[in-house]
Amino acid sequence: MARPDIANLNAVLSVARHRNFRRAAAELGMSPSAVSHTIAELEHRLGIRLFNRTTRSVSLTPAGEEFTRRVEPALQELALALDAMNVHKETPSGRIRINTSVGGAQVLLAPILLPFLTLHPEVQVELGLDDGLIDIVDQEFDIGARLIESVPKDMVAVLCSPPLRLVVVASPAYVATHGAPQIPEDLLEHACFRMRFPNGGVYKWEFSKDGVTKEIDVPGQLTLSGHRDLALQGALAGYGVALVAEHIARPYLEREALVTLLGDWTPPFPGLALFYPPGRPMTAALRAFIEYARSPDHWPDYGAATPPPRLWSD
Repeated sequence: MARPDIANLNAVLSVARHRNFRRAAAELGMSPSAVSHTIAELEHRLGIRLFNRTTRSVSLTPAGEEFTRRVEPALQELALALDAMNVHKETPSGRIRINTSVGGAQVLLAPILLPFLTLHPEVQVELGLDDGLIDIVDQEFDIGARLIESVPKDMVAVLCSPPLRLVVVASPAYVATHGAPQIPEDLLEHACFRMRFPNGGVYKWEFSKDGVTKEIDVPGQLTLSGHRDLALQGALAGYGVALVAEHIARPYLEREALVTLLGDWTPPFPGLALFYPPGRPMTAALRAFIEYARSPDHWPDYGAATPPPRLWSD
């Protein structure tokens, strides 16, 4: 009997992990029919059925469970061995899986990631976006990117952005009608756009001045979960006060469609960091990306008044 190749084995593990041919196909970059054919061909060659299939579900047979239990660690070791060989290559190549939030992607993509890929055409990057902080090891990501204050303590962290800042904004028409808050507590008398975290909690607006910090649970009729930059549109329309990234608000501030409120209460804060588990074997591609991203020469130049978006989910 001819031995199955690595692609066959990866297909089995992907279907076993997802319990779904369509999702496995998406992960493998194949069509569902091709994955189904690959599994059927392997089962024929082995002379055993690895999966029970119905129109509604896919499950491992006892033989399939034993097969995947033995194959998975062997493939992991093989992948590590191949990755280790990349260290000896002069040209970085292969795939890097990065997990970040939508805001993190805005910080990384254009100023850092795309120039890096142009510089290293043999590297492929898969960028996974999650509003919540996930276990990058469990989800098989090579590296994560979050605000440095949110990086798990057991991870190695590498700063990859300048300081960031949020600003409180409203339209001139709103301020003319309702007045401008002078201290954070004044926001309790204003219509604000609230933000909800993936875990269900509502974000309390954070302020700091002269060593004094405050958290304000602002009032408002509209709470946003996802697409949080819509708060900016609401502020532009004159419906209330929004807390947004200064980078996003800057064009509207320059043409006076928005004004900044409580500016002395919103200082910059430490920026984005890449993070990864200590001791993990590192490919040449991953090492090259970390070195590129950590250099301030490659960081976006937001200037003192124009940092990038805040990662609300962090």
